[in-house]
Amino acid sequence: MNKRDISLKRAAELKSRIDDYLNIKDLIKKGTSVQQKENIAKMKETILEFFKATEDDWQDWKWQLKNRISDVDTLSKLLDLDEKEIENIKKVGENYRWAVSPYYLSLIDKDKFNPVRLQSIPTGLELDGEGEKDPMAEEFTNPAGSITRRYPDRLIINVTNECPMYCRHCQRRRNIGSVDSHKSKEILKESLEYIRNNPEIRDVLITGGDTLALSDNMIDWLLSELRSIPSVEIIRLGTRTLVTMPQRITDDLVNILKKYHPLFINTHFNHPLEITEESKAACEKLANAGIPLGNQAVLLNGINNDKYVMRLLNHELLKCRVRPYYIFHAKHVIGTTHFNTSIDDGIEIMEYLRGYTSGLAIPTYIVNAPNGKGKTPILPQYLLSRAKDSVKIRTWEGEVIDYPNHPTIDIKSLL
Repeated sequence: MNKRDISLKRAAELKSRIDDYLNIKDLIKKGTSVQQKENIAKMKETILEFFKATEDDWQDWKWQLKNRISDVDTLSKLLDLDEKEIENIKKVGENYRWAVSPYYLSLIDKDKFNPVRLQSIPTGLELDGEGEKDPMAEEFTNPAGSITRRYPDRLIINVTNECPMYCRHCQRRRNIGSVDSHKSKEILKESLEYIRNNPEIRDVLITGGDTLALSDNMIDWLLSELRSIPSVEIIRLGTRTLVTMPQRITDDLVNILKKYHPLFINTHFNHPLEITEESKAACEKLANAGIPLGNQAVLLNGINNDKYVMRLLNHELLKCRVRPYYIFHAKHVIGTTHFNTSIDDGIEIMEYLRGYTSGLAIPTYIVNAPNGKGKTPILPQYLLSRAKDSVKIRTWEGEVIDYPNHPTIDIKSLL
């Protein structure tokens, strides 16, 4: 067999390895498919008619925020709900706040297991009392202001409890309360002073709630203050508005953000249905301003704990110039444990991504260690054994190979 024949045989083997994905990917709901765009347009029309609103209203993020749907009577006029669902939403609402932006609601179709619906509309499963209020022990890693510090050189500033949509899997639902509340300037100044007094802090993440629920002026002020601290090299913003209210990404906001490079944004797409023409345009507007975008998905039971769904999500993200950054294992937060998956689900997904798609489409699978002990990467086992002179490795195709493990020589002593 000549070299070309060997190459063609290998190419055929590789092609066969992708057949399963090619056969199923078009069956996965995607926000940019023709069918979903039609569904979204119809739902949008229903919502606009209900609110007696215009297209200009729809594109106004302040209108979206003001008109969040947060009571079952309004929701039942926009979404088909049976009596049991209505009763459960009312019961959940007595314990946990919920709200969904008109835009995000427009992504829901008649399927009761629609991934957007499961993330935004309460179910009776939230009434299970299992879980903890603060599994990350953030209240015990708060040295000043609204800071959370878990690592030597970086920290979080929590700036608000407000979001365009309150995710049913939220890790900080204990902070949502019943009233939207931004941190006061006094609290933020205390946080900034802590950073000034601890010059080892080089990386600051601003989060919430949703960072971009703040006004343009407050965002500008906070970024300006951070950028004035010599030791702060990197500023990151955590936001899900790209997913739940992409209208927030205005030209004015982008012009503010691009003044403070290097600035990074991490967002939170969990399913390909959330990537629509509008959310894609918002991502591209930020990318065009030179802002690197990363995605932090959460592994959620019944939504994306599927190797095909996660692969398609990561491909669609890259098309929006968003780099898959993390897949977080869901935390054991009270009222959310029905979303929890097994570690095996996450490992299966990672096993399926490695080698089957480009490295750009492979995030890091993370389990947050309890009590604020930090992010712990979880990987399939590729290093099978290690000896003095060799290691045994497993390839992405499952082939086991001995690989040399020679000691490092002292170059300086030999020259």
